[in-house]
Amino acid sequence: MTVLVIKLQAVVEVPAFDAEPPPPWPVARMTARSWLALGTDSTDEQVGLFVAALAHPLDVAAPGGRDEVVDTLLAQEVLVVPGGLRPVDTVTGMAVVPGCCAGLEDWREWAQVIAGGTPWLGHDPGPEIEVVGDELRVWQHGGPDRQQSRSADANVVVPRLALPGLLTDVQRDLAGFLAALEAWTIRMGLEERGRALVRAVDRNFAITAPLDLPAG
Repeated sequence: MTVLVIKLQAVVEVPAFDAEPPPPWPVARMTARSWLALGTDSTDEQVGLFVAALAHPLDVAAPGGRDEVVDTLLAQEVLVVPGGLRPVDTVTGMAVVPGCCAGLEDWREWAQVIAGGTPWLGHDPGPEIEVVGDELRVWQHGGPDRQQSRSADANVVVPRLALPGLLTDVQRDLAGFLAALEAWTIRMGLEERGRALVRAVDRNFAITAPLDLPAG
């Protein structure tokens, strides 16, 4: 296996908007509970979906338009969104998605593996990372019964030495998405609200801060 076949993607879970007013801007049409990958090539509709996902659990003041949604986001002490990193084998198509309650804001915790740590990847189905020699086997299902079903369980094998480069690629993708978000706010006419939103997303999701990777 070569390094190039494995990718780590920054993803967020798409919420269900059925029981509430629709987002006040165009969003990408994606199935609820699917995964939106973030990157330099994210479209305006995908950026809009990300911002709508950020605001989804919040109480937005009436009339719930564009400015009210962004003001609500800016009023939060902390921004979080369900998601994380999704390892993908681009040859087999196998992928392991974040578990319940995992958040994109914790994506840097994957760096713990470099120093022998075991980052938490979410609840049910409890994805986890197993170190096997020079490989990291990322399993979709964890927990006490994992050994009984592992022969058929979804998993992605990541060369351990490749992880620093893969995390650097994730940061590059997130920085590209941040630029796409900035362009979106300009086209939306958000002005200072938009600039503040870009700063808040950068800060809360630790995008442009130096990526300090531990020694292996």
